[in-house]
Amino acid sequence: MITVTETSLPGVVVVEPRVFDDDRGFFMESFNARDFTDAGLPVDFVQDNHSRSTRGVLRGLHYQYPLWQGKLVRALVGEIFDVAVDIRRSSPHFGQWFGLTLSAQNHKQLYVPAGFAHGFCVLSEVSEMAYKCTTLYQPSDDAAVLWNDPDIDIDWPISNPILSPKDSAAPRLAALPDLAVSR
Repeated sequence: MITVTETSLPGVVVVEPRVFDDDRGFFMESFNARDFTDAGLPVDFVQDNHSRSTRGVLRGLHYQYPLWQGKLVRALVGEIFDVAVDIRRSSPHFGQWFGLTLSAQNHKQLYVPAGFAHGFCVLSEVSEMAYKCTTLYQPSDDAAVLWNDPDIDIDWPISNPILSPKDSAAPRLAALPDLAVSR
């Protein structure tokens, strides 16, 4: 059983699995198709990714277009600040963001649907995160929005992040074309 909490951005939800803790550790189902179907969430994930980063690394704000990816994100080790940004010009929430801390301790997951850019920064010494994707990665569709775009104004909990050249040079939100979501 999972608990699903709506956020300020329609479609972006926090997923909390039931966790069984005892003195040996814990057990949880990180994904159960029946529970996700009952909650109205996608179940047809086609790719799992695993990422390891050190304190201060910021990855994002990434999206894929026109073959959008929905992502179910969780921290396996350490702690990250995870962010979703609505990049659909036709949305009343265009340019708005939602962020929360995902950690190995809180077991929370964030579902980021098509039409949103995604990014995170690492708050612990090291973090490993996993995310399930609704479509396969297409290098030709890989895109990004500038992580510190003042029009989005994300309140990142770190200063002077470690960035990739791609993320440093990403375009601002205002430069994005009208990105249609067909699914």
